[in-house]
Amino acid sequence: MSERILGILLVTISALVFSTVGLFIKSVSAGSWEVIFWRGVFAVAFSFIYVLARGRIKREIFNMGKGGLLVAFVGAVATSAFVPAFKLTTIANVTLIYAATPMIAAILAFAFVGERLSRAAIVGIGLAFIGVAIIVFGSLGQLNFTGDMLALVMTFGMASVIVLYRVFPATPAAGPAMLSSVILLAPAMILGQPFGIDPDELPILAVFGLVFTIALITLAEGAKRISAGQTALLSVLETPLAPLLAWLVLAELPAIATVIGGSLVFCAVIYGQFSIKS
Repeated sequence: MSERILGILLVTISALVFSTVGLFIKSVSAGSWEVIFWRGVFAVAFSFIYVLARGRIKREIFNMGKGGLLVAFVGAVATSAFVPAFKLTTIANVTLIYAATPMIAAILAFAFVGERLSRAAIVGIGLAFIGVAIIVFGSLGQLNFTGDMLALVMTFGMASVIVLYRVFPATPAAGPAMLSSVILLAPAMILGQPFGIDPDELPILAVFGLVFTIALITLAEGAKRISAGQTALLSVLETPLAPLLAWLVLAELPAIATVIGGSLVFCAVIYGQFSIKS
């Protein structure tokens, strides 16, 4: 198998796995901080096993540098918004708002790194923001509105992580991800009751931690083998799959505003990525 084919396969697997994340969060009665705590515990455990097996403990953990520390902190903020967003709004809303990440990353890269924006990128950004605005507007006056706002915080956080990796390209992936989970353990214990959850839900949270780890590792490994444009385009596979799974498994139907706004966001990302030269 060529490196390119392997890269395409790994990023595709990552997108497929990421599309199931909302189902895990929605399928447990545990609160947001409880989910954050146990996801972190299991994600750190599985990530450490991976790093240990690869013989990269020194590089991933002890040599992550300033970039790794910044990625870990921003990632922790994004995660603290990520889980409650799924609890407070629909999987479709979270996923479609999150799909605007490449567009927001392009704006941040232009502002802080000086990367130029192509005409295609500007058009894509405009469409994405109109789409997100329609989704959020459709939630005004509802509990979903808070969830949509948290999804936006998560999206800006993940876009910031992408830009940080451009500023600090030598930053490893697993170490900062593990540290971001560790950072949230203490707040989760203070603000939640992680040891008071239903024991029957612990296996689900363990699988959630494993799934999250697999998604991150396959994305990181796949992105090394193909262009950034291909990586971003393949990652968009998650966008239609997550709402479809939510409908099939949880009978969660998206609102009309979500369908309209989400379609704009999806088209914006596809247009923007097809305009990127590999």
